[in-house]
Amino acid sequence: MKQVVNSNKIAQIGIVVHDIERTSQAYADFFGMEKPDVVWTDGFDKAETEYREEPTDARARLVYFNMGSVQLELIQPNGEQSIWQEFLDNHGEGVQHIGLATDKIDERVRDMDKEGIPLLQKGKYAGDKYAYVDTNEELKVIFELLENKN
Repeated sequence: MKQVVNSNKIAQIGIVVHDIERTSQAYADFFGMEKPDVVWTDGFDKAETEYREEPTDARARLVYFNMGSVQLELIQPNGEQSIWQEFLDNHGEGVQHIGLATDKIDERVRDMDKEGIPLLQKGKYAGDKYAYVDTNEELKVIFELLENKN
């Protein structure tokens, strides 16, 4: 696998869970932190979420723990088809992705596709973009590319 991403900045670790309230409280207790608020991802009308090249009504409840330079993201999917629900169904709870901060996300996704690394899911949030790419076979984890303009 050759270099296809211009970043080595790990920004996030994503963990898929069944019960975000219980799990986020457990993390807060473990780290001695206040439990962050739970937020919902936007619906298709704003996020334009596509899962395996098909539009989806997938949404998720999220909690973010800012842990220095890396953010810990807890994800509870809503049951619709998504990379989050697929992971939960196939593997149960656990680390689902590592997020990389990058730029020119559309270009990065095209380069990865040319190298045989397919796009799994993409969408938008608060004016920014994300894309999950299938690096699982070679790298043993899915990577999420995060393009944050802010």
